[in-house]
Amino acid sequence: MNYQHHLFICTNQKSEVGKDVAKALKKELKKQDLKSLLIGGKKRKNRVQAVGCMDVCKHCKKGHGAAVVVYPEAVWYGDVQPRDVADIVHEHLGQGRPVKRLLIEK
Repeated sequence: MNYQHHLFICTNQKSEVGKDVAKALKKELKKQDLKSLLIGGKKRKNRVQAVGCMDVCKHCKKGHGAAVVVYPEAVWYGDVQPRDVADIVHEHLGQGRPVKRLLIEK
């Protein structure tokens, strides 16, 4: 399967914020009709995947949110809360513009 975007969300926090972000991303992709796309005659998906530690703990485990990385661009977001998800889906996945206020340098 070819992915338009593949999002990895750290779920290694003591709180459930990473899992909440992953759930919110899945719901928002459906809401904004970006879960599956037809591009150049080929079906492409935006996939959300929960993962363990991504080694950016100051932006998730020790912060107030989760770390998220979006491929193929390798854009890293930190301290992501469920309330930030709509912006990531609309701006980054829909418009191709990373959400600057959430960016971290890896």
